[in-house]
Amino acid sequence: MTSGAPLDGAAGTTPIPVGDAANPEIAPVTAPVPSQQLGGGAPDTSFPRAGRKQLGYRTADVDQFLLQARRTYEGDPSLTTPVTSQEVRRTAFPVHRRGYSARFVDAAMDRLEEVFFERERRERIREIGEDAWWADTQQLLSEVKGRLQRDRGRRFRRRGLLTTGYRISEVDAFLDRITAMFEGNETVSSMDVRSAVFHSQWRGYDEDQVDALLDSVVVLLLATR
Repeated sequence: MTSGAPLDGAAGTTPIPVGDAANPEIAPVTAPVPSQQLGGGAPDTSFPRAGRKQLGYRTADVDQFLLQARRTYEGDPSLTTPVTSQEVRRTAFPVHRRGYSARFVDAAMDRLEEVFFERERRERIREIGEDAWWADTQQLLSEVKGRLQRDRGRRFRRRGLLTTGYRISEVDAFLDRITAMFEGNETVSSMDVRSAVFHSQWRGYDEDQVDALLDSVVVLLLATR
């Protein structure tokens, strides 16, 4: 899954409270966040490395992103572009030999996204009220289900004659899993959606439209967990 527009376990965790004592209707929860993400000082490079001949995420890029995330979490006033849950979800790190093990970083990013999403959810509820927030969530769910109910092969626009897009059969198969999840017959996690990868084909599905839908699915999963 690559970046798109809105719709048309690492070892050592630190409990970060993300509830809101001032708003008792918002249930306080505790989300485990890897300590190297939001702790003080320079980022702790405690992620395991990829195997000797394996590719992993480039360490400098991971460390820099986690530093920005920590500064955002701590409310650093000098930070001009705070990290958001959407940015966490859409970030893809370059790879090189012996970088950080992808599965540990992905797990950490998944938990980090939950923390930032919860903070953004609380802020949004303060602005518009909980009823309005749930109404927006229901509207998003309706839009996603409407897309999923389209016929296989017709769920998204196709790329041009000489242009590649996502392989249609693979996207449709994954979206069938999403449909089954909404029906209570399948289990799909936000990490499953974030890490979805599709091969390319000539005149495949438009990548931006597919990514936008998957982005919305992740939002729904986070909003209803």
